[in-house]
Amino acid sequence: MAWAWLLAAIVSEVVGTLSLRASEGFTRPLPSILVVVGYGAAFYALSQALVRGMAVGQAYAVWAG
Repeated sequence: MAWAWLLAAIVSEVVGTLSLRASEGFTRPLPSILVVVGYGAAFYALSQALVRGMAVGQAYAVWAG
């Protein structure tokens, strides 16, 4: 289950990053909201992966890869 949380974290972070460019300096509302929600969901999902037993080094290696 920890791997599923890590995958959700990675997908959320990618959505947030792509929305960051589309937000055009946070002047467009929908992409700006997606940035905040995407990064928030990514950190929550990463914390859940770590709580469920994944080692920090392993999670970071997969996240960064």
